[in-house]
Amino acid sequence: MLQEKHIVLGVTGSIAAYKIASLASMLKKKNADVTVIMTQNATNFINPITFETLTGNKCLVDTFDRNFQYSVEHVALAKQADVFLVAPASANVIAKAAHGIADDMLTTTLLACQCPKIIAPAMNTRMFQNPIVQDNMKILEKYGMEVITPATGYLACGDTGEGKMPEPELLFEYIVKALTPKDMVGVNVLVTAGPTREKIDPVRYISNHSTGKMGYAIAKAAMLRGAKVTLVTGKIEITPPVGVEVIDIITAADMAEVVKSRAPEQNIIIKAAAVADYRPKNVADEKMKKKDGDMSIELERTEDILGYLGTHKIDGQFLCGFSMETENMIENSRGKLERKNLDLIVANNLKQAGAGFGTDTNIVTLLSKEETIQLPIMSKEEVADELLSYIMKHRR
Repeated sequence: MLQEKHIVLGVTGSIAAYKIASLASMLKKKNADVTVIMTQNATNFINPITFETLTGNKCLVDTFDRNFQYSVEHVALAKQADVFLVAPASANVIAKAAHGIADDMLTTTLLACQCPKIIAPAMNTRMFQNPIVQDNMKILEKYGMEVITPATGYLACGDTGEGKMPEPELLFEYIVKALTPKDMVGVNVLVTAGPTREKIDPVRYISNHSTGKMGYAIAKAAMLRGAKVTLVTGKIEITPPVGVEVIDIITAADMAEVVKSRAPEQNIIIKAAAVADYRPKNVADEKMKKKDGDMSIELERTEDILGYLGTHKIDGQFLCGFSMETENMIENSRGKLERKNLDLIVANNLKQAGAGFGTDTNIVTLLSKEETIQLPIMSKEEVADELLSYIMKHRR
């Protein structure tokens, strides 16, 4: 995705400027071509040599630097840029960008760029909340720039509140998003992920080993490709992807309620969650005490969410399920495909090395009514992209 892409990082005068060194390093490790432009004030917080060492490119500060390879620096660099991120973006530079003022190398290049532009504000809380700054950010959005909502926390000035620049890892994700081809714009996608928990008593519950990695990878990939994504998720330890509506659930009944209410507005539904098939028929109000001998818990079936969706599938909706098996994978999965009126089922074998719960890779087989496609071992992110490409090719 980032290989040989030209990323321009604009760094302004903010204490958060030091964090961009980490971002530049992350991008370089992905083989991106990174150029950093600094305002003069930014050089008071971090030395340009730092960026030159990390990127292998000259760090630009002076618009009229005569020791640079381009004859008209800001124009040549603007033509090369695939994405321009200003981070940290001070209130001053935001104001200049909003009103077309180009009086240094950063703002001049930004004004000349026609690539995607991302702005990450970083400033004192009171400055950020000032109506003038808020209006300026709306102007930037009006002209097609993406303004990242700053984090809330302890600021260098001693205040606590809005205005903290997001961490480099999040800025990296915004750059990846900007560079991803948008073939799913206008498509509503619902993804379920993770396990459900079925309560036994106030202390214990029945669940499974799902980590949610596959479902989260699908939600992120769909978001990057421009889809409007709703992620219905059980309790897991993964940070949700940016730009995705996240709905947290606990039980299978919770998931059924959310999915059924959201289903009619979805173009694509991908059920990657590991939903409990059974739950305790009676839930104890108090902790069940240990007794001598064995104890049994009577179970009852949970609602078949995928079966409901298959029965109530609207015209043009694409319904994809997942099937994790330990034996007879193809036969069992194809039976599930037919019984539940699915368009596609993604099957894998829990016993196969590189597949199953908790791994960063997966080995899946895509089964539709017409064909069976076995994919090699891939990262879950790669599987997600292959799955979405298949769906986009075959949906009506």
